[in-house]
Amino acid sequence: MSGSSETGVIVRHAGTVLAGQMAIMAFSVADTLIAGHYSQDSLAALSIGSSIYISIYVALNGMMQALLPVWAQLRGAKQFVELGRSVRQALYLCTAAIALGVLALLFPEPWLEWTQVPEILRDEVRRYLLVLAWALAPSLLFRMYSTFNQSLGMPRLVTWLQIGALGVKIPLSMALTFGVWGFPAQGAVGCAVATLIVNCMMLSMGLYLLRTQEVYHIYKLWQPIERIHLGTMAKFLRQGVPAGLSIMVEITSFTFMALFIARMGVAASAGHQIAATAAGVLYMIPLALGIASSSRVGFWLGANQPLQVQRAMTIGLGLSGATAVVCCTALWFGKELLTQAFTQDAEVTTVAIGLLGWVAGYHFFDAIQTVCAYLLRCFRITLIPLLIYSVILWGIGLGGGYLWAYQGIGSWPALRHPSSFWIASCAALSAVTLLFLCLTYKAAKSRTVLPSNSCL
Repeated sequence: MSGSSETGVIVRHAGTVLAGQMAIMAFSVADTLIAGHYSQDSLAALSIGSSIYISIYVALNGMMQALLPVWAQLRGAKQFVELGRSVRQALYLCTAAIALGVLALLFPEPWLEWTQVPEILRDEVRRYLLVLAWALAPSLLFRMYSTFNQSLGMPRLVTWLQIGALGVKIPLSMALTFGVWGFPAQGAVGCAVATLIVNCMMLSMGLYLLRTQEVYHIYKLWQPIERIHLGTMAKFLRQGVPAGLSIMVEITSFTFMALFIARMGVAASAGHQIAATAAGVLYMIPLALGIASSSRVGFWLGANQPLQVQRAMTIGLGLSGATAVVCCTALWFGKELLTQAFTQDAEVTTVAIGLLGWVAGYHFFDAIQTVCAYLLRCFRITLIPLLIYSVILWGIGLGGGYLWAYQGIGSWPALRHPSSFWIASCAALSAVTLLFLCLTYKAAKSRTVLPSNSCL
């Protein structure tokens, strides 16, 4: 396949994934807008509650997403029935992940105490997380369906469901938050209830498609589920646990900002939520490129085509760098207009505009390292990225931001402003990006033929 043809495949795949991911991200953006116009306290509670939920969810979601290259390689090797068996085995992993996540969401007190969330916000945060605990199971099961489709190079059937769900989510969140159409006003909790409902809807439709669409029949998915195969489960865990923990470290270094910034007051927390929402929306682009690129790299690894592997990796990284430059430029020049769409509060506006400039720099490094991380998973390189994330993102990013915000660093006094966290995170991500590029280059040169049981 020529470079231009491979580029077209990746762009189409990434574009389809991006449309669906943007629809899901719009859930969060809509909730932020709705809660922000309901009350400043609800916006702050949403910021804290969603930070806790995301910190838990992304680690579990990362375990399932890490199976994408495994299934893509089976498809590339034309082992279709084995791929179906692998999907059934993954149900055991998903069930365990759901159980862990529900327990964490039902008992959030350690998170609230550790980060010293103001008492006035805690009750609404607890109720928000209680609803999302029920939403976790359909969400993770739908992620399995999504990952399976992405490994097949068929994200379209996922994207249409996500876009359709958005049309239900927005009016439902408005009704439950503000108490219109006969619903009682529930504030931020109303947004969580709407999320629960649409997650159940998407899962139901995904199961229906798996059962009825002819394109899935070759994989024989609906065979009786086998007993746990320890060898398969061990491979899943070697691949999924480090990948899930890596994503957890990456996201918690980002989301824990909200919990620490909450000590600075409601305006700081609300302003940070606007900046975090913008960063989250921009992240969808490299995420889509990472998914599309890893699907192609995994496929070519399974087909034992090393030149195609290198070509797909190069294209994925090139696209991530180019799109990052465009997004950073747009955010820098549009930060005032963007902030006005979220809030009319003068104090919150001042905080948010100041942070969005740093978000632009943050995104550039985040885009490149995200695609690198996905590519490295195709080669079972998962433990080294986990160590890099843990030391740099937690140590330099989150730890450095906390010290600068509340204690000061050397001759720099305590800043007592959310920007300290964003500046430190930019510095940390730049170091991560450099190291990941080196690892990716080494993998492309020396490991394009993948040993079956390799795992670094």
